[in-house]
Amino acid sequence: MSLKIRLARGGTKKRPFYQIVVADARSPRDGRFIEKLGTFNPLLAKDNEARVVLDLERSRHWLSVGAQPTDRVLRFLDVARIMNRKARNNPDKGKPGQKATQRAEEKASKVAAAEELKNALKVVEETPIEEATLAEEVAPAATEETAAE
Repeated sequence: MSLKIRLARGGTKKRPFYQIVVADARSPRDGRFIEKLGTFNPLLAKDNEARVVLDLERSRHWLSVGAQPTDRVLRFLDVARIMNRKARNNPDKGKPGQKATQRAEEKASKVAAAEELKNALKVVEETPIEEATLAEEVAPAATEETAAE
C-alpha cells in the first residue's frame, strides 16, 4: 500500500480550507484517510502562523514509514525544514504556445502591410502636382462637356 501525505479539501464554495492528511494513494482526494496531520488555510496572509498548522513529529514518523508528500505538502515540509525540495527551473513557462505564436506573426504581417500601404499613400499625397498639368486635365474635360450640350 502506497501512502501519500496530501491535502483534502474542505470549506465552502469559494472559501477553501484544507486538511493535511495521510491517505492511501488510491483513495479519493476528500475521501477516507488514515491520520490528520494539520491544516492549511490559503485565505490567510502568507506571513500568518495559522496559515499552515502541521504536526511535525507525526509528519516525520509517516515520512520514515515511506509516505510520499505531494508537491504542495513538500513545500510546507521544506519551510518546516523536515525535507528539502529541489528548486525547479522552467524557462519556457512564460513563452506563448505554437498557435499564439502563429497568431502574433499573422497580426504582425497585417500591421506591416497596413504600414506599407499607409506610407505609399503618404508618398503619393506628398508629390506636388503642377498647376499646368492640372489645368490641362481639367480643361479638356470642360470642353467635352460643352461640346456634348
